[in-house]
Amino acid sequence: MSSINPCHLSPPFGDSRSRMGEEVAAAKVKSIFVYPIKSCRGISLSEAPLSSTGFRWDRQWVVVNSKGRACTQRVDPKLALVEVELPENAFSMGWKPNKSSHLVIRAPEMDELKVSLCTPPQTCDGVSVWEWSGSALDEGQEASEWFTHYLGKPSRLVRFNQDSEIRPVDPDYAPGHKVMFSDGYPFLLVSKGSLDSLNELLAEPVPINRFRPNILVDGCEPFSEDLWKEIQIGNLTFHGVKLCSRCKVPTINQENALSASEPTETLVKFRSGKVLIPSRKGQGKVYFGQNMVCEDLHEGKENLIRLEDPVYVMRVVTSYDDTLT
Repeated sequence: MSSINPCHLSPPFGDSRSRMGEEVAAAKVKSIFVYPIKSCRGISLSEAPLSSTGFRWDRQWVVVNSKGRACTQRVDPKLALVEVELPENAFSMGWKPNKSSHLVIRAPEMDELKVSLCTPPQTCDGVSVWEWSGSALDEGQEASEWFTHYLGKPSRLVRFNQDSEIRPVDPDYAPGHKVMFSDGYPFLLVSKGSLDSLNELLAEPVPINRFRPNILVDGCEPFSEDLWKEIQIGNLTFHGVKLCSRCKVPTINQENALSASEPTETLVKFRSGKVLIPSRKGQGKVYFGQNMVCEDLHEGKENLIRLEDPVYVMRVVTSYDDTLT
């Protein structure tokens, strides 16, 4: 195992620089991920349309327990093994579901479950995700029995009710923005350089699915994304609003749902609040990745990002103290 490199504590800005009058991309989009059901497996895409709450379909569903509380891998690691599939054209601009369109759900030793993408008629009150609570669309008894059997406790599958509910993000960081069932923000961006740098320190490298990003970029220095406050991908402008504090999910192997101490044990040594922001609150947290919002979604524009899109960094902050304000 490699020793910890002190240079990881003060990453370069990774900003775009002008060369012969032309902007030079700081990175490029390497992977795009959408997670239709909160805490279940993601879908890797070559391109993805954006909505006001994040990528289309991202965390539009959540499994809830008998009290309406969201089930996540923190308590139910078996959710890591639940695979989801959407119709081939579901991520095409302007696509709309019809009566034959389904969300297909699979898990070990379970029959395949098909959930219609048409709006279900029934609602479920008292659904809660962290501090938010409201009503959601209930996907029915068959889906309830499927997840109840799989998780071994009373469960229901519900869909965010966009017609009646709004779930705002923390107004201290991104006023005016909203999500569906994401933990906190519409987008999570991580760089491959950061993952590679972490893996150099681990006896057993971990894949990017441990961190469940929406956007993985490549070509920048490790952890340079920490200080990105404004970037441009295609014709879209993203703002970095807050470093992502990590829970126990990165310690859960997404292939077998088993938990261990890594990579968090190593991250604590150089990615904790105690190291990055010693003068601020949150010193016991571990940070990896940057939460982001998109500012300029407009009807009539192609609100879409694709693999290999260049990433231009337009504005950075100069210290970690500024990344949590």
